[in-house]
Amino acid sequence: MLNVGNYKIKFHFPHLRNNLLLLQTELRKGDRMIQKFPSVLLENAVCELARLPGIGRKTALRLALNMLKRSQDEVSSLGEAIVNLRNHVSYCRICHNICDEEICNICNDPNRDAALLCVVENIKEVMAIENTGQFHGLYHVLGGIISPMEGIGPNDLQISSLIRRVQSGDVSEIILALSTTMEGDTTNFYIYRKLTGLNVKVSVIARGVSIGDEIEYADEITLGRSILNRTNFDDSFKI
Repeated sequence: MLNVGNYKIKFHFPHLRNNLLLLQTELRKGDRMIQKFPSVLLENAVCELARLPGIGRKTALRLALNMLKRSQDEVSSLGEAIVNLRNHVSYCRICHNICDEEICNICNDPNRDAALLCVVENIKEVMAIENTGQFHGLYHVLGGIISPMEGIGPNDLQISSLIRRVQSGDVSEIILALSTTMEGDTTNFYIYRKLTGLNVKVSVIARGVSIGDEIEYADEITLGRSILNRTNFDDSFKI
């Protein structure tokens, strides 16, 4: 005998029993997903918070309830910071890093080596490499990596502006510091082919970063050594 909702079902075949067990499991999951809120405002807040990456409905509810415990000034400051971030953040016209002005602080720093250019996937990698204290050149943020599965091609990335920076003649070395995944290696090879014929050295970070790992999750020592012990890109695929 199996209880499904308000019904009791008696079965005689094993495969039918298994199917009903699966059905009962899914019904219970659905019941857990249906939460009744005492306030529509609370429900709306939970639904919006749950849309953020890594935030489930339980965490969203906990965050929403925490907001109710805070002062109105604290909550207003949080909301204002989020709105200002979305409406007023700028991207450096040179490297595409996030900044408050037309050109970021790194590109404006006269002490940085403008001949050395580190190509990264996004802003998180810039922050990770800066934390190592081992790199003193400039950056170029692609805004992603080539991923046919996600519909991201070369034209969706900041590759054309990278080529223009190299063609200007100010760059002597390109360091490809993309994640050591299939998508990252594909992007590395595409950029390498686009730079062929230009007077620039192309290197790739040392594989102290394990194959398949994301750059942002590498510890600072490993990442710093990968930058210092970079290798020529030519040698990276000649086995």
